[in-house]
Amino acid sequence: MLKSRYVRLAIYILFDLFASFFSVPLSILFMGDWAPGMLLMVLYSSAIFAVVMFFLLYIFKVYNILWRYSGVKDHIRIFLSSLFAILVVNIVQRALWDSSFTKTVWFAVFFFSASSICCSRLYVKYRKRDKKPTTKNLLSGNIMVIGAGFAGSELINDINVSKNFVKCTVKCVIDDNPYKWDKYIDGVRIVGGCDKIVEAAEKYDIDMIVFSIPACPSDRKAEILKICQQTDCEIRVVPSMYQLLTDKNVGISSIRKVEIEDLLGRDTIDINVTSVMDYVEGQVVLITGGGGSIGSELCRQIASHNPKQLIIFDIYENNAYDIQNELLEMYPELNLVTLIGSVRDKERLENVFKKYKPDLVYHAAAHKHVPLMEFNPNESIKNNVFGTANTAFFADKYCAKKFILISTDKAVNPTNIMGASKRICEMIVQGYNNHSKTEFVAVRFGNVLGSNGSVIPLFKKQIANGGPVTVTDPNIIRYFMTIPEAVSLVLQAGASAKGGEIFVLDMGKPMKIIDLAENLIKLSGYVPYKDIQIEFTGLRPGEKLYEEMLMSEEGLTKTANRLIYIGHHIDFDEEKLKVTLEKMHSEMYDENANIRELVADIVPTYTYTK
Repeated sequence: MLKSRYVRLAIYILFDLFASFFSVPLSILFMGDWAPGMLLMVLYSSAIFAVVMFFLLYIFKVYNILWRYSGVKDHIRIFLSSLFAILVVNIVQRALWDSSFTKTVWFAVFFFSASSICCSRLYVKYRKRDKKPTTKNLLSGNIMVIGAGFAGSELINDINVSKNFVKCTVKCVIDDNPYKWDKYIDGVRIVGGCDKIVEAAEKYDIDMIVFSIPACPSDRKAEILKICQQTDCEIRVVPSMYQLLTDKNVGISSIRKVEIEDLLGRDTIDINVTSVMDYVEGQVVLITGGGGSIGSELCRQIASHNPKQLIIFDIYENNAYDIQNELLEMYPELNLVTLIGSVRDKERLENVFKKYKPDLVYHAAAHKHVPLMEFNPNESIKNNVFGTANTAFFADKYCAKKFILISTDKAVNPTNIMGASKRICEMIVQGYNNHSKTEFVAVRFGNVLGSNGSVIPLFKKQIANGGPVTVTDPNIIRYFMTIPEAVSLVLQAGASAKGGEIFVLDMGKPMKIIDLAENLIKLSGYVPYKDIQIEFTGLRPGEKLYEEMLMSEEGLTKTANRLIYIGHHIDFDEEKLKVTLEKMHSEMYDENANIRELVADIVPTYTYTK
């Protein structure tokens, strides 16, 4: 790296000396001012001009500029160097020969020398660059840019040339690469590494910090953003590499506010787009619960992979209507069918399977709210267990190729009826896989940020109301993943499924809910415990301090994707499951029945307070 840097520098210097030297005789010939006896004066003048030009370029720090990211201010330095070099040589000529070249010759020298050097730098700048995106976000005040790579330079150039940024000035750049320190991007100095963020923010009176490293590892990104939070500056980020690759409407200049998922410290999801495309393209895909948080994101990502037909099935018409309109706007050629119905309704489900004959079934319809289900255990069984049983039955009957159950980490050693019901769902699909040509699999993951009923919307509402923010316990921890991340992994797990697997998504490091609350308060511009208080309310019914991704009986088998694992099968008595489900079906309509005892009979790891 260091060697190539010096090679590039040597090439720049040699080219500049060559261009400066020959600009003098070329200008004289071009203007027709050559006369006998001028050769010695021309050679000396050319040599002096080239040497002086080199030193002036050095003094103006032209060799310290990252030319791939240069701007107008950087090229002005070259023109100034040429102008001052001409003045110096003009003075030397009058001292040595008592004469000088004509003004028209010097004008030509200025033009040839400056333009040739500028053109060489422009070639470097545009050789491998795409068309620069247009920044739509309006920023203001003094700005610090973190990242002196492609995204940072694009942002700086965009700010400097766009009329949208008349009230915005980039004062400094931060980058951890020491080879870039004290160099310039479009006239803006790279002042040091991330350890200088707080110091530079005060020195340059920074109002806003823009994190501009799309490919930065998530754990490092979280560290840097937490350093930025030590200042009083507003913080903005450019999209992550994941967003740039998966969303055609997002570009480098789509600056946004920092969200809580930026502070999770998760690795970037590695998506095998080809494998997903191969098994979704040209297929009829049914998504139950298609209007929900996970279901709607499944619709978005599957719609982008050219399915033959996409069927949204949901009981709540407002959500179904919203995702339908969104998809038709984004993909006007999409063969989309939106159906209202419940997975509890066997006749409705059979009509759907009989008419559309889906190849792929994603079963996302479920009751997921833990405390609510604790007070409504029978409804959890009706919807989760028998909704899954109904959908799996018709997927088998009408020969779907794959059935993918969206499960949860709460199915592991469940302490609540919701988690226990999802464990029964996993057992149902495993049982069907043993006897069906359809490949039945389950995908298990933890909490998703921003999903319906998640803690983030609650915290935001409490902060907007002035607090307090309520946390059940200071030690409670949860695994978190963004909705697009989780769905991308679900799609890839489905692509690699052979039947019978329980796929477990690597949720990364667990996060304390108290840390989540504090970070969200800071991102909202407040100081925790000073501006917004945090109160502890105690664990709710059925709630754990921590969630587990696997049962102790299960092991982990790696897959081609580093974030997807397969849990080994846990044997269970299928006949006992069938008999118990029949009892559940008759008793779940009796509100006085103790449905939990029947659940515990077939889910031995389920514990509850009697």
